[in-house]
Amino acid sequence: MYKRRLASVIVIAAALSAPQARAQAPGGPPPKVTVAKPVVREIIEQDQYTGRFDPIEFVEVRARVTGYLEKINFTDGATVKKGDVLFVIDRRPYKAALEQAQASLTSAKARLSFSQTDLERAQTLSKGGNISEQVTDQRRQASQTAQADVDSAEAALRNAQLNFDFSEVKSPINGRISQRLVTEGNIVITDQTMLTTIVSLDPIYFSFTVDEKSFLKYQGSLGIGMGQTQRGKGVPILIALSGEAKPTRKGTLDFVDNRVDNATGTILLRATVENADGFIKPGLFGIVSMPATKPFQGVLIPDEAVAANQDKRIVYLVAEDGTVSSRDVKLGPKVDGYRVIRDGLKGDETIVVNGTSRVRPGAKVTPESTTLPPSKT
Repeated sequence: MYKRRLASVIVIAAALSAPQARAQAPGGPPPKVTVAKPVVREIIEQDQYTGRFDPIEFVEVRARVTGYLEKINFTDGATVKKGDVLFVIDRRPYKAALEQAQASLTSAKARLSFSQTDLERAQTLSKGGNISEQVTDQRRQASQTAQADVDSAEAALRNAQLNFDFSEVKSPINGRISQRLVTEGNIVITDQTMLTTIVSLDPIYFSFTVDEKSFLKYQGSLGIGMGQTQRGKGVPILIALSGEAKPTRKGTLDFVDNRVDNATGTILLRATVENADGFIKPGLFGIVSMPATKPFQGVLIPDEAVAANQDKRIVYLVAEDGTVSSRDVKLGPKVDGYRVIRDGLKGDETIVVNGTSRVRPGAKVTPESTTLPPSKT
């Protein structure tokens, strides 16, 4: 019984190893593999972070005078321009106050004119000794008081004019308006009643945080946080919206916060992104790809060319006579669909890019050469 089982195992093992034995049998043709030179070109490694879009300008529109809301001049969600009249508060009380202030100013100016004429007459009589100095001083005081009344009336008129102007609530920025929070006929209170909100859309901010170690790397390689971002020398970045496989939006990293957050060990970075079509809305998430290094000559190979040997990563090299050898490599991130090789390859080697499962170090293969495109994506 034991001998029959042993014989069956030997037969099965021989059957499973037959193809490999045939492929490497003495005198048999070496297995065919696809070989190519690595792609060597200037690259910039990219790091990715998740962040959120924020408006550059955000306004809570509030009433600046008290009164009944008389009219609303916008459609919820519409795009508005700076200076557009959004709400009209009952203007009649403020118009009456304005007219009263104008009348008070006219009266004060008339008193001033009379007091100045009276003073000039007193000064003329004083020269001939026909009036006492005391009377002249009294008329000078009356003229100065009249001038102060004019100044006060002018200030009251400016205040009445402001209140009258504030009865028309205008948009302070260009942007997209939210829904109305108060309807016509309601009373609104000065500086308390919020009427709606407005956000600017173009351009728009994208804010994200990076850890302390990465920030120090960027500060050394890109100079961020050293004043360049504040002098218009922003770092170009790319952003992919949720659901997008590739970045579609371009921006410029133009702000680095002045301190690392003690609680999280991260620092805030911010980019400005063009949004002419208004497609991006504040609050959306995105994934930013920012340069992690300066441009350098990188060695790139497809992931299919990388094999594993326990905890190491190796690449198979093919000599001119077809002999295969292995080379330990240190992997980097992916760039344009290829894997960056940080260490182990110079770029002039011939490597196996397809068929790594059919080769082993020391064996020979039949290489079929191909040329890798500059970009795989």
